[in-house]
Amino acid sequence: MIQLSDHFDYKRLLRYTCPSVVMLVFTSIYGVVDGFFVSNYAGKTPFAAVNFIMPLLMILGCVGFMFGTGGGALIAITMGAGRMKKANELFSQIVFVSAGCGILLAVLGFLFLRPAASLMGADGQLLEDCLTYGHIILPAIPFYILQYEFQCLFATAGKPKLGLYVTAAAGVTNILLDALFVAGFRWGLEGAAAATSISQFVGGIIPVFYFGRKNDSPLRLVRCGFDGGALLKVCINGSSELMSNISMSLVSMMYNVQLMKYVGENGVAAYGVLMYVGMIFSAVFIGYSVGAAPVVGYHYGAQNSEELKGLLKKSIVLVGIFAVCMFASGQLLSAPLSRMFVGYDKELFDMTVHAFTVFSFSFLFSGFAILGSSFFTALGDGLVSALISFLRTLVFQCLSVLIFPLFWQLDGIWFSIVAAEIMAVVVTVLFLFGKRKKYHY
Repeated sequence: MIQLSDHFDYKRLLRYTCPSVVMLVFTSIYGVVDGFFVSNYAGKTPFAAVNFIMPLLMILGCVGFMFGTGGGALIAITMGAGRMKKANELFSQIVFVSAGCGILLAVLGFLFLRPAASLMGADGQLLEDCLTYGHIILPAIPFYILQYEFQCLFATAGKPKLGLYVTAAAGVTNILLDALFVAGFRWGLEGAAAATSISQFVGGIIPVFYFGRKNDSPLRLVRCGFDGGALLKVCINGSSELMSNISMSLVSMMYNVQLMKYVGENGVAAYGVLMYVGMIFSAVFIGYSVGAAPVVGYHYGAQNSEELKGLLKKSIVLVGIFAVCMFASGQLLSAPLSRMFVGYDKELFDMTVHAFTVFSFSFLFSGFAILGSSFFTALGDGLVSALISFLRTLVFQCLSVLIFPLFWQLDGIWFSIVAAEIMAVVVTVLFLFGKRKKYHY
């Protein structure tokens, strides 16, 4: 069994992070299943509706990443310092508070879903489909938050494989129910939403039962008081991941608005395919970063500078290898993946293939900014981590998607994604260079 206190060579690092990578890839894949079934069995407008409203729903759920990454880093540092009782109290408080936040956010979602969708430009049947999908998903938001949170906390607990099994169970549930509800019973958009909600319940509730009883991990749910200072630190430290996910959703909304302006529903549908595949590919980078973060946090808490240096170097090499492989895959698979979603519409298919060949270049750069942000989160430097995420997702992408189309119309929208990732890498390198003496990596 691999311990956080071990020395990590390439093999051990890959073994430890692999479950987190597979877990997040699996999560992304079963998130894509809705789009596949809706597009092929319900039609283009419902498919566009799912892509149109999903960023807003993801904003509500991504609070789980804030608690998971920020809390996981603080728990790992506390464990590294040998304070196990405190680590369990922190763990429990994070789970309880995040569940309460989920209930509040679900209520707010019901209140603001229609005005938000209308503000983004949805009307007519597109608007009604957005509301249909969203209203069925919203009751599952608390479990969606817990699922995201435990994806990070399983790695902190030294149980990344168990996290993978839970995610696989939720994923298989979603896939089977999509096939049954959408392809079998022909329930269309409602069936896809119901399948997703049930799978989120599965992914969120199983970890609660596991950690709620005695287990063989160092963490479990215990009675705890309210530590406002620790909770604030968790939120600040995890704010980069929260900012990153909120920014990604806001950027997706902006892309949808721009695409509606230039090409209408076809553009939103094409962008949806890019985002589905992009989520799977990005999940490799995010999964590796999430899996490595507890190791980084532990050795930083233990003041093991040599191991910290090795972890950063190895991580950069591995992310570089992943990046090249994903770029090549994107170029080779652009047509088959596009055909899988929108092969029934030639105009939409051609647009999607062209967009995908451009979008694939972003995979060469995106992993390094994701790694950099997660690395600083693991060190407890939430401010730098948040700055990297904020600049990468909100500032650079928003500016690019607003400016580039003025010169290159639709192609400008696709190129803006690549330009934003290149700028984010430059910023990440500058922060890593500037902070090297403070953290001794």
